[in-house]
Amino acid sequence: MNTSDSKTWVQIRVTADTKYLDDVCSVMCMLDNGLMIEDYSDIDTHLLDGVYGDLIDESILNADKTKAAVSIYVPADKPLEYYKLHLTERFAALSLPVSIEYINLCEDDWAESWKQYYKPIKVGERLVIVPMWETYKAAEQEIIVRMDPGMAFGTGTHETTRLCASMLESYVTPGCTMMDVGCGSGILAICASKLGAGICRAYDIDEVAVRIAAENVKDNGLDNIVCKKSDLLAQADKTEGGYDVICANIVADVIIRMLPDIGAFMSEKTVLILSGIIDEREGDVQAALDKNGFDVAKICHENGWCAIAVRKKM
Repeated sequence: MNTSDSKTWVQIRVTADTKYLDDVCSVMCMLDNGLMIEDYSDIDTHLLDGVYGDLIDESILNADKTKAAVSIYVPADKPLEYYKLHLTERFAALSLPVSIEYINLCEDDWAESWKQYYKPIKVGERLVIVPMWETYKAAEQEIIVRMDPGMAFGTGTHETTRLCASMLESYVTPGCTMMDVGCGSGILAICASKLGAGICRAYDIDEVAVRIAAENVKDNGLDNIVCKKSDLLAQADKTEGGYDVICANIVADVIIRMLPDIGAFMSEKTVLILSGIIDEREGDVQAALDKNGFDVAKICHENGWCAIAVRKKM
């Protein structure tokens, strides 16, 4: 593989006993909020006998459940000594027994490494998310969405994405306009387009996500989706009469922060689909929806996550 144009990263991985996980996360959050946590203490071996047996990798089932690891990823051109000094001093001050690794990663290798775990998955009644590198024969009435998410969120495997995609099947109508706020890999805009939506716009604050979303749009042979960088709604384009369908698969706090502004992009008939909400925060989101003039049309739950479809109050 030619990596001459690839960006190099350093994975800083801290391993400790599981009981120290919260403390390790607190220290690592001082350096970067984007934590990757490996904690397999809640994996139950009895799942092997159920429907999830084929979905759990053997290496995870055999992992040491007394240990947890927390990683951040740092561009190799940043001064690594600062990170080393911070971690050494903080963990020493807390008397935490940890092991620290510094692992060089090529962006291309990083983007390839997870592909072995990503297989075709059906979402909703008709949509099937299929990796670019997989072959899949569609059944009658199935709609194939080809995805190569790279390092952007949105493979179709997460509950929040599946909940949104399922709701899109209910609310997307031929020729409707659609906007996705926090598009990640572009998966929801692509699903909407495949379901018959007309003009679709996909926004994300991450330039890598915008690039990957645009590539996925092209690879699906679509020409009605515009992918652009935007900090939530700050740079998003309004459309005359409002969008027909808007998706925001983010997190509860960001959704709540966005609600006072989202109405300007909606009409009385617009359906706003919100996800990325853990069940424990559903009440907070519903309270914010009521405060900002929205009525709940539909709520779906899956494995501790919920998605909410709303309209403006009449």
